[in-house]
Amino acid sequence: MRRNDAEQIGEMIRKFFRQNGLESPLNEYRLVQAWRDVVGPVITRYTSNLYIKNQVLYVHLTSSVLRQELMMGRDLLVRNLNNYVGAQVIVNIIFR
Repeated sequence: MRRNDAEQIGEMIRKFFRQNGLESPLNEYRLVQAWRDVVGPVITRYTSNLYIKNQVLYVHLTSSVLRQELMMGRDLLVRNLNNYVGAQVIVNIIFR
């Protein structure tokens, strides 16, 4: 017997996360984990701490030269990170 109200399991999980307020923290975690894939291993070596607060990604860098370079491409980096996650997670990046 076939049910007419059948849903895909992936859609049910997404709906569960949305209803329980877990979608945003999950996307934030995925974005922090995506940092290495988006910027590459060279820049990751100079990164010491990443966290998100109020839709702003804070990145602690050990190289002031790299910080200046990344500041110039900040908008593109925000766009690439959000596209990688598939959601609007951050609106800005602050390099420290």
